[in-house]
Amino acid sequence: MTGKPDWTGRRLEVEVGPVAHGGHCVARYEGRVVFVRHALPGEVVIAEVTEDKGGGFCRADAVEVRQAAPGRVTPPCPLADIALGTDRCGGCDFQHVDGETQRELKSAVVTEQLQRIAGLDWPVQVRELPGGLLRWRTRARLAVDRKGNAGFRPSRSHRVIPVADCPITVEGAVPEVADRRWRPGAELTVTADGEGELHVTALDKKPQRRGHQQAVARQVAGSGVAHETVRGLPFEVSAQGFWQVHRAAPETFTEVVARLAAVPSRGVAWDLYGGVGLFAADLAEQVGPTGSVLLVESSRRAVEDAVANLRDLPQVGFRAGTVERVLADEDVPAPDVVVLDPPRKGAGREVVEAITAREPSRVVHVACDPAALARDVSLFAENGYRLVELEAYDAFPMTHHVECIALLEREG
Repeated sequence: MTGKPDWTGRRLEVEVGPVAHGGHCVARYEGRVVFVRHALPGEVVIAEVTEDKGGGFCRADAVEVRQAAPGRVTPPCPLADIALGTDRCGGCDFQHVDGETQRELKSAVVTEQLQRIAGLDWPVQVRELPGGLLRWRTRARLAVDRKGNAGFRPSRSHRVIPVADCPITVEGAVPEVADRRWRPGAELTVTADGEGELHVTALDKKPQRRGHQQAVARQVAGSGVAHETVRGLPFEVSAQGFWQVHRAAPETFTEVVARLAAVPSRGVAWDLYGGVGLFAADLAEQVGPTGSVLLVESSRRAVEDAVANLRDLPQVGFRAGTVERVLADEDVPAPDVVVLDPPRKGAGREVVEAITAREPSRVVHVACDPAALARDVSLFAENGYRLVELEAYDAFPMTHHVECIALLEREG
């Protein structure tokens, strides 16, 4: 006996507490914390433990609702049905929740993360994007099971659940790959671009000597180059590259970022983690032909796309490399305003300190993870920058994810 309980597979009747970051709610059972997915605060549910490493907490899925809370609805996707237990698709956390309640839960999470991590009492209201809860997702990644069927994985699992469609993904995208057989173990990327073209890329894993595998990408459908238009400007991006997945997100986010950035005419702006130039286009318009914008991006393919997309804006310069390495170059001109859209983990101390050392008047931070945002906001505060505005959007309906755009200003 190790003394540490292992409740894996055990079913517990619990009263569900507050929502927490990560798509679950917090419950307690016999003195331990149980993180329960597919539940709502205030409910009484039967939860099956899916992961227990001992210690003070375990993870569980609700498999039966004894007392439902207001806001619970029947999931529109059959693979989110509570009767499936742990065999549910792991792509959506909130299929069982109506739209208004989803946004309330996300608002509570962002507010709590800012308070707990950054020490800020900052009530947040997550706003709805146009288009509703379904058919908003333009990009999806699927796995292939041993029989060659395309599907999605359950939460925290390597299993594959075959699918015929996905109601949050745009019409026709998932059926395009679900109707075919694929190489077992392959990974598929499906992209529906702004012109209606569907791009499908298969990443096949082929065995090599000594047990190694080589990943080989092949274009199955479409040109592999997605065409998008945002606020009248055309963009080209690799179908496998980064682009906001919600149909309405690029238009909304560029408007908000441009408003918060407000770079002075003839000024200098940095666009960090700049991708294919989505935000840099507006920054270039603000600084005018005699100002300058520096776009920094680690993906060389994205930089190549950005150069092509912004070829009519000579005030934009491009640097391919990590933000940390580029900002270590003392020849980089000091900015008036910085826009950064880091990966899910956030910018981190090294990047925050490199930015604040150059003393921009404003920083616009785009974040898809509230905990990472709160950590970065705390780091900026340590270096003399305060949060003055925050917009939050439900850019990922039916999931726990949320997009935030924060404005920080230099004190003094």
